[in-house]
Parts: sequence; C-alpha cells; structure tokens
Amino acid sequence: MGRVASSADNAAMESFFALLQKNVLNDRRWQTRDQLRLAIVTWTERTYHRRRRQRALGRLTPVEFETINRAAQAA
Repeated sequence: MGRVASSADNAAMESFFALLQKNVLNDRRWQTRDQLRLAIVTWTERTYHRRRRQRALGRLTPVEFETINRAAQAA
C-alpha cells in the first residue's frame, strides 16, 4: 500500500470488499455484530488469505508455499 489516494490502493481495497460482500455479507442476515465479526474473520483467514496469491511468496498461495517448503525441508 502506498500513497494517499492511490488508485492502485483503492482498486485493491474495492476488490477485497466486493469479495467480502459477495461471500459473507450477502450470504444471510446476521443476528448480532459479534456473529458478523466472526464470519468476516473466519472468511478472511480461512478463504481469502489461503487462496490469494502473495507477491512476497513468489505469486504462490500460502498453502502452495507451505507445501513446497515442507517438501524441501523433508528432503
């Protein structure tokens, strides 16, 4: 993330929030804020971060990166 009002930063965040809305917020009505908060955290940690390719990991998903590193360490 870079400068204030950077269009690249805005695009990344808009993409994230669009996925969040599609996969969590539009899924059902939430009874409490705590239920919604837990659903957002769970989706972010279990789905978004595990499937999204990371530049720091050589454009691999975290799961792919861990699999490759575990195989290399075992050898």
